[in-house]
Amino acid sequence: MEQHVWGKAEHNLTIFTSTVESPDNRHFPCLQSLASIRALIINPSTSENTISLVFETLARSLKQDKKYHLLHHVLNLLSDLAVQHRHLSHVIIDTIRSYALASDDSRLTVQSLAVLLTIADNNQSSAIAELNEDFVLSLCFSSSVSVRSWILFNAFRFQIRPSLLGTVFFRFTKDPYPYVRRAALDGLVGLSKSADIESRGLIEECYDRALDLLLDTNACVRSAAIHVVSEWGQKLAVSDLEVGDRDWFDAVFVQLCTMVRDMSMEVRNEAYLALGKIKLVSEDILLQTQSKKILGITKERKLPGRCTTKKFDLPASNAAGAFVHGLEDEFYEVRRSACNSMGMLISFSVQFANDALNLLMDMLNDDSMVVRLQTLGTMYHMVTCDRLKVQETHMHMFLGTLVDANPLIRSAARNVLRLVKLPIMEIFKSSIDGLLTNLETYPEDEADIFSVLFNMGRNHGKFAVSYVKEMSQEIEPSCEGELSFDNARVAAILVLAISAPLMHKRDLCTIPTRVFSYAVPFLGRISHSIGDVVTQDTLLAYLSQCSRFSPSPDAESSIEDNLFLPVAGGKLPIHNIDEIINQVRPLWQISYGTSEMHFQNNLLNLSQTTSAQVHQRNMTSMHVEAEKSLNIILTAVAETWPFIKSGFTDEVRKTLRSCKEELATVAVDSHGSIGLLAFASQYIWVIQLLAEIWIHFLPLRKFHANRTGMLDLLLEKLDTSLRKLRHGYSGLSKEEELHILELILLACVLRLSKMEICCNHNTLKRLRSTISHVELLYEGESIKPSAFVGELKKSMSEWGSSDDDDALYHQFPFKKLLEFFSLKQVVFGGRIKHIKAELEVPGNNSENPLPFISGLPAGILFQMTLFNISSKDRLWLKMVVEEHCQFLFLGLNQIGGYDEIKNVTLSVPFYRTPKAASFSLRACIGKECPSEDVGHLVKGQGGPKGELTIISNEKETYMVAIKGTQIIGRS
Repeated sequence: MEQHVWGKAEHNLTIFTSTVESPDNRHFPCLQSLASIRALIINPSTSENTISLVFETLARSLKQDKKYHLLHHVLNLLSDLAVQHRHLSHVIIDTIRSYALASDDSRLTVQSLAVLLTIADNNQSSAIAELNEDFVLSLCFSSSVSVRSWILFNAFRFQIRPSLLGTVFFRFTKDPYPYVRRAALDGLVGLSKSADIESRGLIEECYDRALDLLLDTNACVRSAAIHVVSEWGQKLAVSDLEVGDRDWFDAVFVQLCTMVRDMSMEVRNEAYLALGKIKLVSEDILLQTQSKKILGITKERKLPGRCTTKKFDLPASNAAGAFVHGLEDEFYEVRRSACNSMGMLISFSVQFANDALNLLMDMLNDDSMVVRLQTLGTMYHMVTCDRLKVQETHMHMFLGTLVDANPLIRSAARNVLRLVKLPIMEIFKSSIDGLLTNLETYPEDEADIFSVLFNMGRNHGKFAVSYVKEMSQEIEPSCEGELSFDNARVAAILVLAISAPLMHKRDLCTIPTRVFSYAVPFLGRISHSIGDVVTQDTLLAYLSQCSRFSPSPDAESSIEDNLFLPVAGGKLPIHNIDEIINQVRPLWQISYGTSEMHFQNNLLNLSQTTSAQVHQRNMTSMHVEAEKSLNIILTAVAETWPFIKSGFTDEVRKTLRSCKEELATVAVDSHGSIGLLAFASQYIWVIQLLAEIWIHFLPLRKFHANRTGMLDLLLEKLDTSLRKLRHGYSGLSKEEELHILELILLACVLRLSKMEICCNHNTLKRLRSTISHVELLYEGESIKPSAFVGELKKSMSEWGSSDDDDALYHQFPFKKLLEFFSLKQVVFGGRIKHIKAELEVPGNNSENPLPFISGLPAGILFQMTLFNISSKDRLWLKMVVEEHCQFLFLGLNQIGGYDEIKNVTLSVPFYRTPKAASFSLRACIGKECPSEDVGHLVKGQGGPKGELTIISNEKETYMVAIKGTQIIGRS
């Protein structure tokens, strides 16, 4: 089959060559022939002679035909040829460069330049070195808007003098088309970073021109003008600062403040981002941004509004309430940017930082998870700058984030506590209590909570000692001499106890030394949490040294006479771990009771605990083996990507079918493995759908018009399957979540890049919100975005306002982005839990229907089994009869609690019983997706705000009317 395909491609090459060489070349080869040529280019088995013939034929075709719609395909083929066969890149570059210089069609010239840039990027060559600046800049005066925009966007890729570029960019800020003006403004932003621009006259003219464009009718132009005002304004201000004048910094800041009330969300967002980049601003202006009331100090103050005119008509009061408006904005993107910029400006004023903290505390109750996370990130930045002054009135709001349903929020809040300096004992105590509540509510956070407690103990020695003494009754053994080995709360208090002596004087550490012996049974859990500070062996030596002098359980001696151990790198006069254990073992006997009977009982308990640990290790071993098997299967799935990209769908189907069969052989004995198995099965189905969709985007096939409906159906299935991956499982790592989000971005680009599918505003919204979530996950991580994500973010940043979606959709090269995507091999593991439900109506089938009276509610008894549902999951029971849909929210009152497996029996009334002798009702359980993760809101009275991910089977319930009964007059 494969030989037949490539044989046909070579046959098409022969026809293509003979057509080009024909003296009467009236019929240029069709697109099918060009597609066959591409198959030869990308096939690694194609001979060198055939590749040479392909190049010669394509090079001749550039000279013999003038049809734009075909020649731009030829240029793309030459680009592919240079990338795939680098030994030909130099001669291909010369050919395309010559064609670009000789072509009289500006569109083809620009595409030739774009091809040269692509070759230069892939082959690291100087493909554009011989193009002089006059030739490139002449294209700026083309009648085509797209040509002018492209040249201005890519001007820095060519060898053009910065001073000449500045003049060109300034000229085209007055272009009649908004996209050209935006490109020119973006060019000025890039040029502001050049050290070669020293002409103050040009800087002043560009700055004033950008001020004029702040009033442009097009939002994308106003957004770009904000960047120019910020960058060039500060360039002016730096030169004036040398003579002691700070007014220009304040003027630029106030100019940006005037844009935070713009009608466009994108413009307001850019304004707040620019405010955070100002390098210097006066304290009075900053304080004015936090108050809508005009302050006396700024009431009469005037700032320079223009450079080229001597008018000082910019009131400083224009900054009034700028950040207050941002934090109250209806769009979460703007609120997030306002939070971030406030954090960037705190170093200029202590009073501003204190007032900012009061505003930020209110943002911890924001509806958007993104805003809450950014607020905590800003607080963390304030901690690192020593600008976070915690007050007791703040603590209730802040500690509430420790029990937030989102793990990212809880982690960010703990990071703040890890470094913050708490002023009084009451605040310290409430913080520790908040962490203990976090531990009880979300046991999976134990390792990070212990690490935070360890740091807080070292930073607040006196407070930690006092707290441990107050809680001493909780950590003491029972009256029978037993110490609970599985009490996480006790372990947490012990972590705080052992951390206090490490960074403080010995006279502060009056903790009874027997407490340190209590921590030895928790050694594994504690060392796992603070492994980045001390090793397990060092920690055991430290505990032994601190507890070795305790003579009896009632002794009140402290460790002040013991040898202190540094946090890392310290050595004790103990030669081996066996000696440490031998010294610690008598302390266990003393702590648990002096009688032999008590000691034997403790040994028995220890033996039982050991058996349980052995069983747990066996279960863990099985889970590890399951992970290895599943990742081998998923590796095979990832290796299908070259076949998907080349269109070998049949081969991909066979491989994925074999992978599904292999999944059935994986032995699972734990809920974690079961969840991972379900996740892997769903993931394989997603890749299979991707393979079915990808062939619609390959030029090697021609599809009839009726196949568009099939593509719509496949894309809808892909969206649904990706939602199940995203929201139907818990316990995903950041790498796994980023992998799924990248597939969601790909699905959006696929939907938008097919011309037969109309522009979908909901898809564009989903694309933007997903990119925002990806950016949040990448923050603070060493993971680098893939080429696809990086190019998509770059393109979206150049896109502009959502108000122009329809216009930009037809110009934006979505299909080009597909070339950057590559299916990565990600190792899936961990304790992935499958969020699912089972729904039954006992005793009901087609032969035993439930009775109802038309017009009255019909009660239906549902039996539900919920798996791995947590308090953060919003579940809905959906009931559908024909076009009527009714929802019931399954909250705590209905479910009764959250367990790993929860059985619920619930009687639900269905209100819209039809006027019929019988009917069937379809019911299912769905999990509501967060509104920020979907493109549109679901309309329906009393129903979910976002889309539902169905997590249960669809149960059909049969109903029959009671004869002779009906409510008359029902609408």
